[in-house]
Amino acid sequence: MASNSSKHPMLPISTAPMEEKEKLIKADEKLFKGSAMTKRGAYAAISYMSCAVLLVMFNKAALTSYNFPSANVITLFQMICSCAFLYTLRRWKLITFTAGESLVGSDGTFVPLKTLMHTLPLSAAYLLYMLATMESVRGVNVPMYTTLRRTTVVFTMIMEYFLTGQKYTPPVIGSVGLIVVGAFIAGARDLSFDFYGYAVVLIANLTTAVYLATIARIGKSSGLNSFGLMWCNGVLCGPVLLIWIFIRGDVEMAINFPHLFSPGFLVVMLLSCILAFFLNYSIFLNTTLNSALTQTICGNLKDLFTIGLGWMLFGGLPFDSLNVAGQFLGFLGSGLYAYYKVMGK
Repeated sequence: MASNSSKHPMLPISTAPMEEKEKLIKADEKLFKGSAMTKRGAYAAISYMSCAVLLVMFNKAALTSYNFPSANVITLFQMICSCAFLYTLRRWKLITFTAGESLVGSDGTFVPLKTLMHTLPLSAAYLLYMLATMESVRGVNVPMYTTLRRTTVVFTMIMEYFLTGQKYTPPVIGSVGLIVVGAFIAGARDLSFDFYGYAVVLIANLTTAVYLATIARIGKSSGLNSFGLMWCNGVLCGPVLLIWIFIRGDVEMAINFPHLFSPGFLVVMLLSCILAFFLNYSIFLNTTLNSALTQTICGNLKDLFTIGLGWMLFGGLPFDSLNVAGQFLGFLGSGLYAYYKVMGK
């Protein structure tokens, strides 16, 4: 027996690397246990927050710094650019529109009519979301805009409950309540109160909640990936929005805009369209990989950078002690939600 054991001196040692690997795998799984938050989901959330901060800045620059008269025209340009990007990438077989479809052997076809009609409610929600969000940026300063938008979490929780039956644990509900309380405290001394601006922001919150909850419900049942859902939204919403801006006379206002061919304005518009494309993709990816509420909370977490940049570039809400306290509570609530989500509580 001694001779047999001496013939296999490496046997006990060889199990150590395997045990270490298993420990690492278990540790990695534990990091995201009990939730839909995977590493890919975390990357999607970070990508969304980065794009969202920059897009708000460029949209605000176009609508206020250059005083562009129509948010709807900007939305239409963003849709056209998005569809052009998707069409080119699909024709070159660099992307697919169907979940699980392989690029190898792909025939380059687009979305069938039946699938397109299946996504009609999602496209309607997307159109309302885009119009309300773009208009809401105009009437309210950037810091106050982000403060009011933080109340979207409540609308999202309600819509998820009715559309998908999603329920949340007391720690998550508590963190959301902290976000809302912080938002009201932060906005208590906003002297630039504008009833129309505030009303549009609240409508944008409602449409955002409906849109995200619809992604969670229809997006997963359509068989399409994020690119396919973006394509359906552009194809269905683009013609409707084009008709709407013709009726409102926005086309004439855009043509008569004095800075239409200004190099600075064109750069702002180009970057806005590119960022809108990546933002929409990251929204679909983040919502389908994680949840609608997680997507909303990510919007709250990125507000720290949005408020700082907006205050430095565009001015607006004065940062007194009450406002700082409210902002801190809001970010604390967002951080607690992120912690509970990752740890599966």
